[in-house]
Amino acid sequence: MEKAMAELEFGFSLSPSVDLALHEDLVSAAEEGGLDLVGVQDHPYVPAFVDTMSLIATMLARTDRLRFFPDVVTLPLRPPALLAKTASSLDLLSGGRFELGIGAGGYWDAITTLGVDRLSPADALDALEEAVQILRALWRPGGTVGLRGKYYSLDGAQAGPAPAHPIGIWIGAQGPRSLRLTGRIAEGWAAPIPAYLPYEKWANANAILDEAALAAGRDPADVLRMSQLVGTITDTEGDAEARQGSAPIRGTAGQWARLIARLATEQPFRSFVFWPERQELGQVERFAGQVVPAVRELLG
Repeated sequence: MEKAMAELEFGFSLSPSVDLALHEDLVSAAEEGGLDLVGVQDHPYVPAFVDTMSLIATMLARTDRLRFFPDVVTLPLRPPALLAKTASSLDLLSGGRFELGIGAGGYWDAITTLGVDRLSPADALDALEEAVQILRALWRPGGTVGLRGKYYSLDGAQAGPAPAHPIGIWIGAQGPRSLRLTGRIAEGWAAPIPAYLPYEKWANANAILDEAALAAGRDPADVLRMSQLVGTITDTEGDAEARQGSAPIRGTAGQWARLIARLATEQPFRSFVFWPERQELGQVERFAGQVVPAVRELLG
């Protein structure tokens, strides 16, 4: 238990609006407050959002310690060969502070407006598996990559450059098949927010991941589990049980801490990403300065 608690990490989710000054303030608060991660949502079809990878690059240049990841990349809009180059470049340029959250694609009505053909859920997962193969192959320099897939094909592509550290591929899986794929091939599970996967389904999702990892000859503990918690840290006590449904968590720092401590004890979650309902500096400061220390105290 002590080793598991030492491995806990905490972060917050950044919405990629055009307000660069706000992003700088939020990220600075996260760095100064000792958080570990910043996830940046990826919705290229939203006209009011800047490009996620560009924002991550900008924020990496303004920080020294924080790690960043897209939460999660919309794969159908980012060809895996170029995504591999982008990811390894960001990791190299930041000294190993980039991880790759990735998803098969969710908002297909919006995705197709950018000229991409719609895929069925099953086909999108097959494409994701092909993409992961390409990513890993292109991160191993010194040779060429040839892959003739149904969705992606490479013909003698030169691999490289290698990232500065082994980039984690964290899949945003929701259904049983995508969870099994995650347990089989990914370094981590970026659990969807409760609006897409209600609280009561989290334990079963973790069990599916465990079974898939074991069937693939892997240690389930090697698959990082990330809980993404939407809500607001309040001054007065509210509803922070998060056992059923998908309602945002609204409670005091102490209530948030008790919830996270329970999730870390009852389920194999090791990473906790706070999604503030409003992108406010005070919320990130309270999460870093009040909630996280209280969680660590509760867990000894």
